[in-house]
Amino acid sequence: MAIDGFGPLEFQLVLLRRMADFRPGEVEDAVLRLGSDRTAMREANRRWQAMIRSRGFPRGDRRYRAVLGPPESAGRRRVGDLELRVLRWPVPLWPELRFEVLLAPGGAVFNEWLVRAPGTAPPPLRTLEDLAPWSCTVGDVAAAFAPARPMEGTAPGRWRLAFTAPDADGTARGAVADFTWGLLQEVRTDGGPAAPGTAGP
Repeated sequence: MAIDGFGPLEFQLVLLRRMADFRPGEVEDAVLRLGSDRTAMREANRRWQAMIRSRGFPRGDRRYRAVLGPPESAGRRRVGDLELRVLRWPVPLWPELRFEVLLAPGGAVFNEWLVRAPGTAPPPLRTLEDLAPWSCTVGDVAAAFAPARPMEGTAPGRWRLAFTAPDADGTARGAVADFTWGLLQEVRTDGGPAAPGTAGP
């Protein structure tokens, strides 16, 4: 199902466009795997931004149903005093993940990001060196290195976690992980920026 020619392929390109600020090489490879190109990715993002600003574009879960079709699963989750509806869709680029939308009472979108699919497990996360880009989600890192502290992201669709984890030598380091749409992009340590997928100096 698609709306005005905008379907799951274009939606994945929108997710990738935001990730390109962190991982341009991985994004270029992913765009090619989708059988697309950078021009199409930019156009998909432009169209998505125009659609979500349009008064006629569906709101809440109807927006995602119009683009992604019926959700794979639906449920409810309590967050504080709120009971939220939870909808999830498969994402072909990342078979072990799902795009999750949390809806507040009244139908407004409370949160939207990539999460681990039911029945799948993240890679072993024991040290900072295990935190490879695109390998894990916010929930994966928060569980592996608890207690993690949520921080404000640098833009819509971005999240940050502050936590402490051992490096390869077993030395505990403070770190901040950046996520886009819930997927790990980069880790920085108290010693400076980390190289991709490593703990840094």
